Amino acid sequence: MKQLFGTDGIRAVAGDYPLDAPTVRVFGRALARVLSERLGRPPRVAIGRDTRASGSWLTAAVAQGLRAGGGTSVDAGVLPTPGLAFATRSGGFDAGVMISASHNPFEDNGLKVFGGDGMKIPDALEAKIEALILAKDAPPAESGDSALADGELATRYVRELESFVAAGRFSGLTLVLDCANGAASSVAPRIFGDLGAKVRTIGCDPDGRNINLHCGSLHLDGLAARVQAEGADMGLAFDGDADRCLAVDRRGRVVDGDHILFLVGRRLKREGRLRSDAIVATIMSNFWLEKRLADLGIRLHRAPVGDKYVLEAMIEGDIALGGEQSGHVIFRERSTTGDGILTGLLLLDTLRSESEPLESILDGIVPFPQKLINVRVQSKPDLRAHPQIGPLVSQAERELAGRGRVVLRYSGTEPLARVMVEADDEALVSGVAERLAGAIRERLGA
Repeated sequence: MKQLFGTDGIRAVAGDYPLDAPTVRVFGRALARVLSERLGRPPRVAIGRDTRASGSWLTAAVAQGLRAGGGTSVDAGVLPTPGLAFATRSGGFDAGVMISASHNPFEDNGLKVFGGDGMKIPDALEAKIEALILAKDAPPAESGDSALADGELATRYVRELESFVAAGRFSGLTLVLDCANGAASSVAPRIFGDLGAKVRTIGCDPDGRNINLHCGSLHLDGLAARVQAEGADMGLAFDGDADRCLAVDRRGRVVDGDHILFLVGRRLKREGRLRSDAIVATIMSNFWLEKRLADLGIRLHRAPVGDKYVLEAMIEGDIALGGEQSGHVIFRERSTTGDGILTGLLLLDTLRSESEPLESILDGIVPFPQKLINVRVQSKPDLRAHPQIGPLVSQAERELAGRGRVVLRYSGTEPLARVMVEADDEALVSGVAERLAGAIRERLGA
């Protein structure tokens, strides 16, 4: 089991191990060495970051480590994670390092690594990098060396996104964009405005410390209120690195990743463009999605939580559309990773082609009651094999047979066990979830 890499790279409080400057320089050197071994030559790496105050010194530390390992680097500056992935694969780079902690508060940061194909590197490669970091070799000396800046990488990303939607497609629409004071702030308003929309913004004034602070895709109340106050047609909310997008309708109701997969998927099916007549979601997606897609002749494949695993399932099944309830949506024919701005663009483009308004579509969707409880734990044993917890899980699944399901998993970045229960009866869902969470808390709780 990896110690440093979680489901989405390395993540920690910036300045604390393993995101202290010496260890990050070791990371950079390890990455350069692993890539050199595979390529037979020094690697060239793109580095991007979100708007956190720690992003600049972490960029410098990564660049110094890469240089110590024989590699070279280019600083793409502040841009969304999918923008860094695009820059990596379109710019002839051997890898890309995105410095971001996504939806986490500003104190945190992280390191995500993309291969030259723009996809997150596989677990086996992460394990090799991690082994070199854990070898405890002396870190490279701090130096004045820094990556060469190239602001054109972000500009090319903007042009790429705008090419996916017809010019003027959003004319007559009023949108509210919540950019989470993050990486979308400098690009999303421009893109939607260029395509004809009247754009209003919140969360577009990053100061290094306010990323995701009471705004963005985890805090939709402010966006919903602004949409209703402005009489806007829709609101779109991104997270700190803009790899996810959620929306709200005119009434302020949330449009989550399940809704987006359903809306876009049925359009692609209708137009004969849904490859393999299938969509990939995760174990967390609500059962209503599976049932409604089946009615349309669309199969739903479920992957573990994490857009990396969604993409792996998409590739394995030759599937073009997949994503997570949280708003990570992957359009495989357009991008190699979740892209919040692209998701917003294609959602709006889809709604422009519908014969009924979004509000009417949402009226016809009734999610199954679902409850998620996070339990802080001291260790992460196999819950189903645990001598006390396992039998309770089996009992719960017998109780829910034919009516719902239990999903148990650990967070990849925090000491949390996540208990999710879903069924056709809200009281049953709540009772089972509380019972299982209580057992985990009693046996493993921190």
